[in-house]
Amino acid sequence: MDILYGLGHGFGVALQPQNIVWCFLGCFLGTVVGILPGLGPAATIAILMPLTLNMDPAGGIIMLAGIYYGAKYGGSTTSILLNMPGESSSVVSCIDGYQMALKGRAGAALGIAAISSFIAGTVGIVLLTLVAPAVARFALSFSSPEYFALMVFGLSLVVLLSGASLLKGLLALLVGLWLSTVGIDLFTAQSRFTFGRPELLGGLDFVVIAIGVFAIAEIMTTIQNRAEGRLIPVPKGFRNLLPSWEELKASRFAFVNGSITGFVIGVLPGAGSAIASFIAYGIEKAVSKRKEMFGHGAPEGLAAPEGANNADTGGALVPLLTLGIPGGGTTAILLSALILWGVRPGPLMITESPDIFWGLVASMYVGNVVLLLLNLPLVPAFAQLLRVPKWVLFPVIFGLAIIGAYSVSGRIFDVELLAAFGLLGFLMAKLGFPSAPLILGFVLGDAMERALRQSLMMSQGDITSLFQRPISLTLLIGAAIILILPMVGFINRFRVRAISEGA
Repeated sequence: MDILYGLGHGFGVALQPQNIVWCFLGCFLGTVVGILPGLGPAATIAILMPLTLNMDPAGGIIMLAGIYYGAKYGGSTTSILLNMPGESSSVVSCIDGYQMALKGRAGAALGIAAISSFIAGTVGIVLLTLVAPAVARFALSFSSPEYFALMVFGLSLVVLLSGASLLKGLLALLVGLWLSTVGIDLFTAQSRFTFGRPELLGGLDFVVIAIGVFAIAEIMTTIQNRAEGRLIPVPKGFRNLLPSWEELKASRFAFVNGSITGFVIGVLPGAGSAIASFIAYGIEKAVSKRKEMFGHGAPEGLAAPEGANNADTGGALVPLLTLGIPGGGTTAILLSALILWGVRPGPLMITESPDIFWGLVASMYVGNVVLLLLNLPLVPAFAQLLRVPKWVLFPVIFGLAIIGAYSVSGRIFDVELLAAFGLLGFLMAKLGFPSAPLILGFVLGDAMERALRQSLMMSQGDITSLFQRPISLTLLIGAAIILILPMVGFINRFRVRAISEGA
C-alpha cells in the first residue's frame, strides 16, 4: 500500500501542467540528442543543468531524466537508417536493424525499436517501483571480481557476433581490446600506445571509432561496388511503414528478454547499457529457433537490444536513488544535480524527498507514453529520408560524421582518426572480418582491465580469488562454455551452416 500511495502522490506531482511541459521538453530533446551522433545525453544534461538550478527540483529532475531515457529512443534511428550508431548502446541495433532497412523494412524496424523501447522502458519503471531496495542490496554484492567476470561473459558473446569465421571474430575482438588500452594507464600514469602523439593521451573516443567502422565504411563499400539507386530501398505503402503481425509475434519473447536483461544489468553500477544490449542480443540468438536469421534482418535481433537499452535506464536509477551510487556518466551528472538542489539520494530519499522520488518515477511512466506518441508517428517521416538520392545523402552522412567526431573534443585530429577507422572498417568488410566484435572489445576492454587489476590488488596478486566467489565463478564458467562449444566439431559445423543458409 505504501508503494501505491507513493506512486499516486508521484502522479499528482508529475501531472502538474508545468511538469508535463518539462517532461515533454526533456523527451523531445533526448530524442534529438539520440539521433545526432557525438553529443550524447551526458553532455546535454551537463550543458543544461545550470539552467535548471532556479527551477523547482521536481520539474528540473523530470526534464533531465527525460533527456536521459529519451536519448535511448532516438539512438536507434541513425543505427537503422544509416548504420551509424551515436552511442555504444546502439551498436547492436545496427546488426539486424540496418539489415531490415536494406530489405525495404526500415519503417518496420523503426516501429519495432519504438515498441520494444516502450515495453522495456515501462517494465524497467515498474521494477524500479516495486523492487528497488531489494535489487540495490543485490548490486552491492558485486565487487571487482564479479565485474571482471561479467565483462568476460560479455566478451564471450563474440562467438555469436563472429559470423562464419570464429577466428576472424576473435582477431577483431583483440584489436578492439588493444584500442581500449590506448592512453594513460590509470594505475601507473604511464602512456600506452600513443606513439608520441599527445592527442592520444586521453584515449580513443567511442563515437569516432563506431562512426568510422560502421557508417564511413558502409559508404565506402557502397561506392566501391558502384551500386545504383538509393542507399536502401524505400518502404512502399503504409503496410511497409509499420511492423507486421508476424514480426511482432517473432519479437514477443525478445521484448521480455530485453526488459529483464536490461534492468538487471542496469542495476549493476558501471555495467551500462552497452553490455546490456550485447548480452540481450546474445541470449536471444542463443535460444532462438531461427539463428540463421540473426545478422540478416531478424526483428527479434533488433527488439532484444533495443529493449535492454531502455530497460537499463530504470535499472540504473535504482542504485542512484536508493544508495546514492551512480552507475555511469549520465547518472553521475544527475547525482550532481540532485545534490545541488539539496536532495540527498540514498535510503532516506523516499521519506525525506517524496515529491522528487515519486514524481520522477511517475514522470517516467508519462515520459514513455510521450516518447511512443512522438516516435511512432514519425516513422513515416524518418522513412522518407530514404528517398533522398545517394549523391545527396552520402555527403550529408559524411558531414554528420565529421561534425560528430569533431564535437567530441573540438580537434581536427579526431576527424583524421575518423578517416583512419573508416578505412579500417572498409578493409575489414572486404576481408570478411566482422565489425561488432571490435566494438565489443573496445567498449568492454577498459572496464574489464580496471576490474581485473583491482581484483588482483584486493587479493595481493592471487588470480585464484576470481574463482573463489560464487557469482564470479558462475559467470566465468558460463563464458568458458560459450567459447568452448563452437570448438566442438559438429556444433561448429551446425553454426556455420546456419549462418551460411541465412546469408
